[in-house]
Amino acid sequence: MIQLDFYGTLVAASLVLLLGRGLVTHVGFLRTYNIPEPVAGGLVVALALLGLRVLDIEVRFDTSLQTPLMLAFFATIGLSADFASLKKGGRVVGIFVLAVTGLLVVQNAMGIGLATALGLDPLMGLLTGSITLAGGHGTGAAWGATFSEKFGLASASELAMASATFGLVLGGLIGGPVARLLIKRVQTPGCEKEKPRLPKGFEQPNKERSITPFSFIETLALIAVSLLAGTLLNGLLHETAFELPTFVCVLFVGVVLRNGLSAFGLYQVFEREVSVLGNVSLSLFLAIALMSLKLWDLAALALPFFIILAAQTLVMALFAIFVTFRMMGSNYDAAVLAAGHCGFGLGATPTAIANMQAVTQRYGPSQIAFLVVPMVGAFFIDIINVIVIKLYLALPLFVVG
Repeated sequence: MIQLDFYGTLVAASLVLLLGRGLVTHVGFLRTYNIPEPVAGGLVVALALLGLRVLDIEVRFDTSLQTPLMLAFFATIGLSADFASLKKGGRVVGIFVLAVTGLLVVQNAMGIGLATALGLDPLMGLLTGSITLAGGHGTGAAWGATFSEKFGLASASELAMASATFGLVLGGLIGGPVARLLIKRVQTPGCEKEKPRLPKGFEQPNKERSITPFSFIETLALIAVSLLAGTLLNGLLHETAFELPTFVCVLFVGVVLRNGLSAFGLYQVFEREVSVLGNVSLSLFLAIALMSLKLWDLAALALPFFIILAAQTLVMALFAIFVTFRMMGSNYDAAVLAAGHCGFGLGATPTAIANMQAVTQRYGPSQIAFLVVPMVGAFFIDIINVIVIKLYLALPLFVVG
């Protein structure tokens, strides 16, 4: 076994991003279908590690940096959200929440229906529904333990992790092709002659942004305060009715900091710099997450599970094309939102952002998409998902005698 320490893992993650950039630049298929660079590079490395494991060589990474990077990314999302912009996107956010809720209901119905048809415990269908797909690894681990303890479902946690891993991979792969299909029907910003401008937020991560050492330190301090205060807030809410995931607390603190400092005239957040640090955190987080994937865990999924998850992937793509795109206005912004929905509908919010970046980097900016998706993906989806899951568990077939 080869164990890479903190520094080795950081070097490996950086090389994965460089590899992904090279692949997307030189491989027409990846470029044509807007596959995010971290996904392209991370999957190649994960496949290479799978090959080494067949030869009884296992490489393990120090993933201690993964969670701080993810939290730093959500902190920058919060610091990028000013109330004036959120007010403008209120109606769009509401419509997108409805689309997201509809998918959660469909995912669980599909999972339960297929599991029953294949002769499996309906709980397994629920586990391969919104719990692990929209919920990700964290939600999957929590509900997996509950299913094992309360319902006696064997290996629920292991199945949850494998299902969430499957969703993370597919969420990063189908968003680009779905967006490309939809964009054929609409006019893109790149087709219009407009004055050049620096993109806001996370729309086009490769655009140059002017920063200074002192402003960098100021922004870094804001992110650090968001991480510290968000973690403390999460501790205070633990095991209460208001308990939320840590990243939601960090994002919330970022929003309060941004708007509080601005309202009192104390400090104006440097958005371009926040986006630089956010993009760096996002890229490194995804690189570590994807290169650390244990693809051999997917082998633990029996054929019926592969059938359910393959069906869920198809449903996600069709839902994004025929429901999300139409509900959001059938325009360019709607196409970018559909790509983002694929990202966190199967994987996680960082995957959704990467999907949208791959699209906007090529076709042009979509400010509304980068306003709506992080907010819904961070705040609303976890709360709504819990409600939907509990409503399904209240069905007679799940009630413990």
